Amino acid sequence: MARKAARRARLDTSAVVQAAADLLDAEGADALTLSRLAEQLGIQTPSLYNHVEGLPGLQRELARLNARRLGERLAEAAIGKSGADGLLAVAQAFRAHIKAHPGLYLAHLRASGNQAAPDAELQAAERRILEIVLAVVASFGLAGDDALHAVRGLRAVTHGFATLEIAGGFGLPLDLDESFQRLVWMLIHGLEAARPI
Repeated sequence: MARKAARRARLDTSAVVQAAADLLDAEGADALTLSRLAEQLGIQTPSLYNHVEGLPGLQRELARLNARRLGERLAEAAIGKSGADGLLAVAQAFRAHIKAHPGLYLAHLRASGNQAAPDAELQAAERRILEIVLAVVASFGLAGDDALHAVRGLRAVTHGFATLEIAGGFGLPLDLDESFQRLVWMLIHGLEAARPI
């Protein structure tokens, strides 16, 4: 009882969003409801409205949190790297983020595409992610639409592999890290072949 009272006393928006992120990562993207979150926090559901604007507001905050965390992770991975080293580092950081926060990551994908109105804070965090990956892709000599197509390719490769991985989609007893590296190297060779002369 004392623990729940202490938790309620220090409850703020950040703590509510973090608890929701933890719930998503532990139980999956479909587990999140306001009543389930309130139960987890030891409060009544209406009390959540003191911190978030209902489920849509909570989903928006979760998307922002994921975008910020992913941006930080990719920026750290990309520092001082370019070309193949940079692309491999960014791909590995992206995969690690998805594996560490599978529910939060998938909730971000859902919320990002279902915005009733543009969210400037979320757009800024997502733009930062794009700029980091574009900088790495630019080291292959790609720009404009060519660079954006390369970013989409990297995102598709990493998202596809990591989501299959967290879903248990790779049943063969074969090293997943090596499979992922080989897949990214295929993309790297493709980008090197596409490099302008």
